[in-house]
Parts: sequence; structure tokens; C-alpha cells
Amino acid sequence: MQSSTISPGIAIVALGGYAPDEVAYRRALSVLESRGFAVHAYYDPARKHQRFGASDAQRLAMLHAAARNPDVSIVLALRGGYGMSRLLSRIDYTLLAHSGKLFVGHSDFTALQMGLLATTGAASFAGPMVCDDFTREDLSDYTLDHFFGCIGAPECVVRGAAPGNPAIDASGTLWGGNLAMLTHLAGTPYLPHIDGGILFVEDVNEHPYRVERMLLQLHHAGVLKRQRALLLGDFSAYRLSDYDNGYDFDAMLSWLRAELPIPVLTGLPFGHVRDKVTLAVGAHARLVSDGEGWSLTMREYPHL
Repeated sequence: MQSSTISPGIAIVALGGYAPDEVAYRRALSVLESRGFAVHAYYDPARKHQRFGASDAQRLAMLHAAARNPDVSIVLALRGGYGMSRLLSRIDYTLLAHSGKLFVGHSDFTALQMGLLATTGAASFAGPMVCDDFTREDLSDYTLDHFFGCIGAPECVVRGAAPGNPAIDASGTLWGGNLAMLTHLAGTPYLPHIDGGILFVEDVNEHPYRVERMLLQLHHAGVLKRQRALLLGDFSAYRLSDYDNGYDFDAMLSWLRAELPIPVLTGLPFGHVRDKVTLAVGAHARLVSDGEGWSLTMREYPHL
């Protein structure tokens, strides 16, 4: 008897901004189809509203419809920007958690991931989005290979290295994402209360003093002291000036390492960059560093 295979379904939802280049967006859909996915595009470029991919009600409806679609395995964010904050109190997190879908994105999408983890304990994936990980002409094989490898296996390993990292061996829940979004959620029901976790953060267009200030807010709120380690991803596209007088990212990092009560490691290839890994938010993780390099092993998360 001849067997047949069914292409996994991938839903495109616009929960934040819209795609600025419709031609590139269509190209991204072709890329996903070429990878063997049946694409369910809930985003319609014609329905963009102000700076958003659609109205608040329409964006919420996209998310819930994708979660209910039995032919969808992955729900992929169109892009970040801004918009998730408007929807947080109206999302059916139980529906999402029980849907069996893999929810993927980063940046503004961090708010959804944290809300989902805080209210249901369900895992998701900090990973690529349609814009610009799939729309760009110079696609990153590193990003796509790691993404498909991570969501298709029960265990995934990330390796990194950077000068000055401490030697540690820590295990706990992996969580985090965009630093501005995490800080934005502090004091709300949508920031998970994680004890003994491994927290990862990244951001873009944020001067080192603003990164420091946001991390200090999490520190003063008692979030950081409950973690086993803090893992820094990419922080880029900021500008220093003469006024900084030697205060740069390295100076800020040195001060934080002396001030914070937990180990701070750098070198995580994740953030608003072309080459990024995919991270299983809510997974059990083990972070091992010998001072020369480190490995982050993720397991116990949903996968295809």
C-alpha cells in the first residue's frame, strides 16, 4: 500500500505591525511552501490599520482562528513592532495552550509568550518571524536550519562563547525574550513568576544605559535574584556619543556583573539579527560554561 504524507500547516498571524513590503511578504510565503509547509495566511495586507497588521479585533481573531484550525501545526508571527500589549487581556490562553500548536516569534511577540507561560505554563518558541527572517533576499541558512531543527526534535543545543563569562552549571526553566517587553510586563499578571530559571534577554536600538536601567528594574522587582543565570543575546543598533565618556556596553556589563546576585553570560546568538537560534521558552534547560565557551541544552518542550 502506498503511504502519503501530509504537509504540516503553518499559520501566519499579524499580532503587531504590518509587512512593509508586500512583494517580499509573498516571497516569504513561497519560501515556507518550498520547505514543505501548507501555508495558512491569516494576514491580509489590504487590512492593515494604522501601524498595525489589522484592527485589534481582527488581530485577536487571527490568533484564535489559527489556534482552532486542525490543519495548523505552527503559528508564526508576521513581525514585531507594537500591538501585543493591546491584546493581552483578551487572549484565550487556555485555547492556545490546549491547541497543540507551536507559537513562534520574538520582539513584541514576547508579550504573548510570557502571558501564555504565566497563565498556563505552556511553552512556545522564541525564533524567526516572517519579517524579516523569511522575507529577506539573503536568507540565513543558520537561522532556518536551527529553527526547523529545534521544532522538529525533542532536544536542542545552543553553543556560544564570549570573553569574561563565568564558569557555571545551572539547570532550570528557560524563559525570557525582548528586554523592553519583559520590563513592560513587570508587575502585571503576564510576567511569569519563575524560580530557579535561566533568563535570556535581547533588544535593539537601546543604549547601554537603557539596557542597564531595564535590568535594574527587573533586579529591584526581585525577578533576577530568583534566577540561576542571566544570558544576554544581541544588543545592537544603538549609538554612543562623546557624552558617554567611556561608558559603553562593556563598561555597563562589567558594572552589572559586580552588582547583580546571579551569573551574567554573553554570546547568545539571538535577537534582532540575521543569524539567530530558536529557543524553547518554558523548556527545561541546562546551561554549562567553563569560562571558555558554554552550551545550553533544552528539552521537555513540544515539537513536530
